[in-house]
Amino acid sequence: MADPARAAKLAQRIKVVVAEGLRKRVKDPRVEGVTVTDARVTNDLQHATVYYTVFGDETAQTEAAAGLEKARGVLRQEVGRNVTVRLTPTLEFVADQIPVNASHLEELLKVAKAKDAEVASIREGAVFAGEADPYKVSSSDAADDEDLDDEADSDENDDA
Repeated sequence: MADPARAAKLAQRIKVVVAEGLRKRVKDPRVEGVTVTDARVTNDLQHATVYYTVFGDETAQTEAAAGLEKARGVLRQEVGRNVTVRLTPTLEFVADQIPVNASHLEELLKVAKAKDAEVASIREGAVFAGEADPYKVSSSDAADDEDLDDEADSDENDDA
């Protein structure tokens, strides 16, 4: 079992090597729009999962997945040349769901903004349920506060 820090460092290196391999070695036009977003390696350094995104519609994504599966051997060979581990890890390509999650989050934020605007429009014509200042001070309480202030001032003058 390898150190998790070593596995993370190896994952970053694999991410770079796979991205460069896609750009330089793989001549398949189906993988031209592929962007490698992340890579993760198991703690035993035997298996690497490479996450990617594809610019385009569903057909471009399925074609890119097929192109990556076909180029898996070439990319693994490239990883083996550029990474110094005893055994070259197997590669698995997984489509990254970040763009889908981001668009879903954007939709939720739009709904929340619309609801905030609705609450703000309701609030404009609203009046307080009670008085404007619910913490009114009665006249006897105000007089007691003035007496306390006067006593504090006289204590300070006596000390001087």
